[in-house]
Amino acid sequence: MKIGVVGLGYVGLPLARLFSTKYATIGFDINQQRVAELNQGIDTTLEIDKETLQKVLSEAVLTTESENGLFCTSQLKDLSTCNFYIITVPTPVDKNNRPVLMPLIKASEAIGKVLKKRDIVVYESTVYPGATEEDCIPVLERVSGLKFNQDFFAGYSPERINPGDKLHTVDKILKVTSGSTPEIGQKIDEVYKSVISAGTHLAPTIKVAEAAKVIENSQRDINIAFVNELSKIFNLMNIDTGDVLAAASTKWNFLPFRPGLVGGHCIGVDPYYLAQKAQEFGYHPEIILAGRRMNDSMGAYVSSQVAKLMIQNDLKIKGAKVLVLGITFKENCPDVRNTKVVDVVRELQDYGVCVDIYDPLANGKEVEKEYQLKTLEKIPAQKYEAIVLAVAHRELLSLNLSDFLIEEGVVYDVKGVLKKELIHGKL
Repeated sequence: MKIGVVGLGYVGLPLARLFSTKYATIGFDINQQRVAELNQGIDTTLEIDKETLQKVLSEAVLTTESENGLFCTSQLKDLSTCNFYIITVPTPVDKNNRPVLMPLIKASEAIGKVLKKRDIVVYESTVYPGATEEDCIPVLERVSGLKFNQDFFAGYSPERINPGDKLHTVDKILKVTSGSTPEIGQKIDEVYKSVISAGTHLAPTIKVAEAAKVIENSQRDINIAFVNELSKIFNLMNIDTGDVLAAASTKWNFLPFRPGLVGGHCIGVDPYYLAQKAQEFGYHPEIILAGRRMNDSMGAYVSSQVAKLMIQNDLKIKGAKVLVLGITFKENCPDVRNTKVVDVVRELQDYGVCVDIYDPLANGKEVEKEYQLKTLEKIPAQKYEAIVLAVAHRELLSLNLSDFLIEEGVVYDVKGVLKKELIHGKL
């Protein structure tokens, strides 16, 4: 067994590293800079530390019949010796929230060029039910000239990695697996089970596994939308939402969700994949899309609350200086994909506010390229009319916010983590 992992991002790299402890593994990514950094032991996603990465890196994987180790490459031909491929590329949505399968199609075309008889291709990217067999497999057949379930086989095993989480790592999260035939399903399950200490769950079909993944994130999205709506209601009533949730959580079966900005490459995206497929079957999903509308509205809501607090403190809105702390989509993680903090920034700018963004983890060049926003390398020695804690990075929580705030300035806590006496408003 020789593993080929396509896509070395937040999902692919930890998975490739794990497989490389037992199998000869080749990690492939079209980003040459990313591959060069990984071969130096540098992971800018902060998922794998330098010592761990350097421990598994081995050129012997490519040149000999090595039993294990990881070789990272941007050369497609290097994958030609693999017989078990895992595709872990992004599946985003466009500006109209329609699924974008192009990265998945391109990855399938690439694997089709090196696919051989008896090879297995497993997809991990989150998709709607049917995407693997209806959209990806035909590409593999067309490019390779091989026949599905005769010459080569496929499977689906949805990723469940939580970026930035050092406790629930890939090997400690139970893995759902599936295969294009019962026998291949068993084989794929055995391969994953050999490295996943938490165990596996073999789904009966690929479509079941695809559906299971997409509803996991949709369910979470809807639950967060509910508490976001509660936050809006209780703020009108002048009731602390955090206190309400703390009281309600004393019941054994109350679900402990908290209000917030819902971004990232999973929860803020995946419900649209399920909604799109449902509409193709003539069903208009009401609850799923209502949850999405609520969560997509929270950036504008936060900015309006900040503006209201400033007005109550007799602060002029237009031209005011506001410091937004954090731009990534979640705490202690450098990932800025689909971050909803950008919505807060845009709305504040629409009020005529001058916004400074500081995030010690985010890559400033990436933020500027993706969102045309500049970030600060450090907080300047000046005072702001308002500070918005948007992301609860450890480094940001250690700041003394009063050092950067005018006397009558306001602090808004999106994450609900600051002491009550330090803030003027929160979700």
